[in-house]
Amino acid sequence: MLVTIIRKELNMLFISPLAWIMLALIQLVFAGFFLVRLDAFLEIQSQLLQMINSPGVTETILSPVFALAAIVLLMITPVLSMRLLAEERRNRTLTLLISSPVSITDIVLGKFLGLMIFLAIVIMLIVALSISLRTGGVLDWGLILSNTLGLFLVTACFSALGLYVSSLTAQPGIAAVVSLGVLLGLWMIDLVASETGGWIHYISLLKHFRYFNQGLIDTFSVAYFILFIVTFLVLTIRRLDGERLHG
Repeated sequence: MLVTIIRKELNMLFISPLAWIMLALIQLVFAGFFLVRLDAFLEIQSQLLQMINSPGVTETILSPVFALAAIVLLMITPVLSMRLLAEERRNRTLTLLISSPVSITDIVLGKFLGLMIFLAIVIMLIVALSISLRTGGVLDWGLILSNTLGLFLVTACFSALGLYVSSLTAQPGIAAVVSLGVLLGLWMIDLVASETGGWIHYISLLKHFRYFNQGLIDTFSVAYFILFIVTFLVLTIRRLDGERLHG
């Protein structure tokens, strides 16, 4: 049943023109920024060659692209996650879904994984841009792997949060606004953490992603991301379980 739900969510995403429009716009933004960074690198390449331990093409071009991708995905994930459960409730099909002989866990994981597969395509497009530089220079594959893993984990956090918020309302628009508001709040926490440090540093999603962006796969950050994802998935399961029990 889990595979069936994942397939259904992917069909819903790819049937919608919104998904294709978003893919095109996202790729346009990433490709444009990628070309701007590439042009800037080519202008200073001769100067970099004269430096000892100068930053390479990966640090100069690709790390900023992955950093931009984290912000863009923070903005678009609420739009994609808003319909996952809110639209089911608005169409009055959620009651049928949770009363069917399918476990709540399968329903939640199916919707979450369906969205993540779609977002993984977005991430793979960035990796494809990275690989395109292979013909013109030496790439730091460790840094690319670190950025890819970090971007996937932080996007999974955005999706888990968006799915939980979607379970709280029957209005997809409200779910999108609330999810975006919370994620922007977490972004503001990152800005505050950059200036003040202290304990607030540990609850900043983008602060943890910055370690991966710099090439450091930090085990504490990995654990934080996993805990964040699991927490909101469990909250969503409990929310739907409560609806099933109370009708």
